[in-house]
Formats: sequence, structure tokens, C-alpha cells
Amino acid sequence: DAGQFAKVRDIVLSDPDRRVVVVSAAGKRGPQDHKMTDLLYLCHAHLTYGVSCEDILGDIKARFVEIRDALGLSYDVESDFDKFASSLSKETSVDEIASRGEYFTAKLMAEYLGYTFLDAAECIFFGFDGKLDKKKTYAYIDGKLKEFGHLLIPGFYGSLPNGRVKVMTRGGGDITGAIAAAAVGADVYENWTDVSGILMADPRIVKDPLPIKQLTYDELQELSLMGASVLHEDSIRPVKKIGIPMNIRNTNDPSHPGTMIVGKIEDGSGSERFITGLAGKKNYTSLTIQKRGMKDTQTLRASLEILDNYNAPAEHITLGLDSFAVVVPTASLGDKLYDVVEDIKRECDVEDIKIQDRIAMVAAVGRKMTANVGVSGKIFRALGENRVNVRTIKQGADELSIIIGVSNDDFETAIRVLHDEFAG
Repeated sequence: DAGQFAKVRDIVLSDPDRRVVVVSAAGKRGPQDHKMTDLLYLCHAHLTYGVSCEDILGDIKARFVEIRDALGLSYDVESDFDKFASSLSKETSVDEIASRGEYFTAKLMAEYLGYTFLDAAECIFFGFDGKLDKKKTYAYIDGKLKEFGHLLIPGFYGSLPNGRVKVMTRGGGDITGAIAAAAVGADVYENWTDVSGILMADPRIVKDPLPIKQLTYDELQELSLMGASVLHEDSIRPVKKIGIPMNIRNTNDPSHPGTMIVGKIEDGSGSERFITGLAGKKNYTSLTIQKRGMKDTQTLRASLEILDNYNAPAEHITLGLDSFAVVVPTASLGDKLYDVVEDIKRECDVEDIKIQDRIAMVAAVGRKMTANVGVSGKIFRALGENRVNVRTIKQGADELSIIIGVSNDDFETAIRVLHDEFAG
């Protein structure tokens, strides 16, 4: 709302070095409200089934007008929005519709800040394969910054070679920010959100989890992949590659330093905790495949190909002498679990496949674990003392994380136990 716009302006204009700004679509104003992007996706669904979305569009336009009027801006959002609304049909792409939340929010913010609006469709270029055209994108954004001095770019979308809008996955504004930071060689990429940095564990599970003052890109990427939801995991790569620090800050508490993410941290005396953060996800299925004398990787490779054919990604693999276990998201298997099992048995001539479902995977992530003896022992002892049964274990090849599988029912307990054990 207008109050949040004012907070953003105060933050941006308090430092003259904040010269490139990326915004997401206007979000919820309160618990009963709807995110702008959700409403736009709903409009597309209505159009697809021939149902009028006039009321929804009216509500969206009213929100933009309300912000414009409250801030005293001159942008003729009504005309711009009506032109967009009148162009909609069954043939309008879902990406085009979903991107308009960012577009109109950015137009308002550009005027409010006095920055030059740069449409993401004109500066974020994707190939038809969906991959970013980094060279073209970086050169264009850097050139526009040199030309205008200050830029305001809507997040979440770009364009294909044919000019059609392409959106990223939800949370893609984080990625746009990272791309822009990399394009101009920024001193720091500040990601302003609604939390004061990254916490050691999910506050919905752990009461008052400890904040993380600093961590490495690799630690953040591991936590993001395992379910930590502060940042989109793909937003890390552009800035990590060229060594731009990332700072997670709170729009509602701008004096808080947040969390700083860097390539390498020179640790001090060793008093810092061994585990940087905890993350995890529920609802996995583990397939333990047994075959005597399995000395090569042929059976593993063939099993993974079968899973891939069913669009069931193997997120975790543990190897034994005559067996290996593959952990996949249960939802990806759907009702094809026993088809997968039968295909593996037939194609790989295995002796047995044991199935465990309702598994949650919990990751303890920390760059200091490798330098300290007995961390894994402390993890298993703490879980055992609290009657949490470990179903599967995996340590990352870079020894940055220890990932354990527990029952879905023990997921929250495992997170709390590990936070209490290592938070000191």
C-alpha cells in the first residue's frame, strides 16, 4: 500500500548509491487480502473457461489507483490499465497477464522515486530454451544505467526472442534483482523483504530462532534447496559468480543490519556455532534397491533413468555395498509408485525394493562442520535422546551439510531439537 511505498522511498533515497531498484507486485495489505499476482492468475483461469473477470480486474485497478492517489502521483494508471484489460482474451498468454502486477507497481514506484522506468521485457532477454541471454541482458542494463543514472525495473519477467513476455517462477523478483546487480557490477545486492535477514530455523517451528549474521553463498544455496524460503534459490547464481555480496534486509526495520551473504568468511576464534542453519521439507518417498554383487553404477544409472521417465526427480541418493536408496518427492510419483517399482525390478533384475513413505528430509548446514570433530555424533545423539528415529542419512560431497530423513511426524521435533543443541 502507499505506506509501504513511502518506506521504500525513504530507504532508497537515504543512500545515493542505491541507483538500480527492482520491485515485485503489490502484495497483501492484510491477512484477508490477496496478492496481486494471485488475482492475475485467477483472471487467466476465468478467461480460459469463458468466465468474466471484470470484477477482479476492477479490484486490481482500484488498488493501483488508491496507491497513486494516496501518494499524489500523476501517472494515468486508469488509461494504461484499461488498455491492458481491453486487450485480454483466451489467447492472451498467462505470462503476459501475470506480469502486469510488477509492471504497474514499477510504473508507480518509478514516478515516486524519480527514477527512469525500464520495462523488464526490454532488458531481461531469454532464449526460446528459457535460458537468460546474459551477454545481451547485462550490456543493455549497464548501458541504460550509464545513460540515465537511476533505473526502476519490474521483477519476475522478461521477454523471448519473439517479444512475448516470459515470467520466471514465483519469487522471480529476487532473480531479476540479482541479474541487475550483476549487470552493473554492483558493490552489494540488497534484497529488501519483510524479515530481518535469515534465521537459523523456521520461526513457525522454532520459537525465537537465532538470526544468522553472515553466511556463504554455498550455505545459502544449500538451505534454499532444502526449503528455506527467504530467497529464490536461483537468485544466488548471478551475484555469486562475480563475487557481489548480498544483504537480506527488512523494509519494516531498515536499521537492522540483516544477513550478509559472501563468497568466503574468515572465521574467528572458533566460538561460533558449528551449524549455520537448519531447513527441510516433508513428504518424500525412499526406494531402497537391493542387488547382490552390485559393483558398478549400471543399476543405479538405469534406476535413475526410469525415475526420470516418470518425472520423479531423485533429490537424495545414498550408496551401500549391495544396495542404494533413492529419495524422491512423493507428489512427483503420484499414483505411479508401483509402476516405477515394477519397471526397476524388470529392467535392473534387482532382488528387492523396500519402500518408505511419509519421510521428511532435514538438512543441518554449516561451513564449520568439516573442521570440528563429532558434529554428526552430536546430531544423532540429540535426536536419539528425544526419540526421533533416523530413517536415512546423507552427507553432501562438499561436507557442507548433513541431511537426515525422519518420519513426517517427527519433522518439527527434529528441527527444534537440533536448533536447541547447536544454537549456543
